Amino acid sequence: MDQNIESKNLKEKSIQHEKEIEAQMAKSTLELDKDDTHLLELSESSRRVRGKSFYRLAKVYYDKSDLVKAHEYFEKALDYCERPADVFSMFKILGFLIRINSERLLSDKAEIYIKQSEELIDQIQSELGTLTAEFFYNVGVIKTYRGEFAQARENFTLAYQKSKEENEPTILAKSLYALGMSFFQSKDFASALSYLEQLSELLQILKKSYMLGSLHLLYGHIYSELGENTKAISHYNLANKALQGKACWNLFSYILLGQGVVYKNMGEFNKALLYLDLALNSVDSNLYMRLTKLLRSEIQEINDSSVDISLDLQNRMVYERTLGPIDFKHRFVLLEILFLLARNSGSYFDKDNLAKSVWKDEYNPLIHDKLIYTSISRLRKLIEPKNEKRKYIVRGKDGYC
Repeated sequence: MDQNIESKNLKEKSIQHEKEIEAQMAKSTLELDKDDTHLLELSESSRRVRGKSFYRLAKVYYDKSDLVKAHEYFEKALDYCERPADVFSMFKILGFLIRINSERLLSDKAEIYIKQSEELIDQIQSELGTLTAEFFYNVGVIKTYRGEFAQARENFTLAYQKSKEENEPTILAKSLYALGMSFFQSKDFASALSYLEQLSELLQILKKSYMLGSLHLLYGHIYSELGENTKAISHYNLANKALQGKACWNLFSYILLGQGVVYKNMGEFNKALLYLDLALNSVDSNLYMRLTKLLRSEIQEINDSSVDISLDLQNRMVYERTLGPIDFKHRFVLLEILFLLARNSGSYFDKDNLAKSVWKDEYNPLIHDKLIYTSISRLRKLIEPKNEKRKYIVRGKDGYC
């Protein structure tokens, strides 16, 4: 219920924010839409002002998840950019266009903007007197889009170093986040956390809510991978709180996805489905195709009709379709028996094998007969749905299967 309220409030704030920006810009936007030839007569400063206005409107639509209108206005903003003054704004706009088309799984269109970015890099490299931190950061972003992650990290590192020399805190923040994301993707979680800690300190000064939300979202992903579920949930909640003030609707469903995955890993499958379903219902599946694909995959994994019982060996959790999550508390012997039989589905284990595999002892009927019978009986009571025929652990002439 709380998540539904948060979702509704965030959407209302986003819509209100959009209306305020559109009201401020309505006159200039309408004039431009009526006669685009008028642009040829604009001075360079007027064109840049109009371009910035289109960029602001595009960003509002992007934040509220209207990717179609965001795409339209980002393209218009790009048309108004003047080189060399707006070259880094061009990189920023191209980055949004790449992300929008990647989210919509329109790889051919994304490729067009990636090539434009690469051409822009080649053109300005000879024009710039010195290669700044912002230049290296943008090269790193483009290399990331190309899948050239090692080269991307090199450029992000250069951007990180030069931004400190140039006293450019915004580029420093972006570089720290990019390095954190790069190390997260390569599973070097210790290095990722190190860069995020630096970014966290910097954001106490910069007060950038969108980046703060992204920071906590990435923290959540890292702790989720490390199995530190309580920390992961805490950071996802902080991400949501940071982005509420920004009215940033586009990342909200990714936060819900992260929370759903954590609860799935914890074995709280009903709660996981609640978050995943809420995320799925919060996005336009025709626009957020990548996110929709991820959400449906997670939901399918939980709801897979061919699975009646699932065992999470890493977290030592058991989930049964009818009974839900099963708490074994400290019944470690019963878990050992269950995991042994599950790993060897279809194979029978007699008393001798069970004594050796579970209790690490030679079979002694005086000791193990009652122990095995009692343990199997207790295990069945835990995992077998009541009033149904036994279907998980069966006994045959060759033992238990």
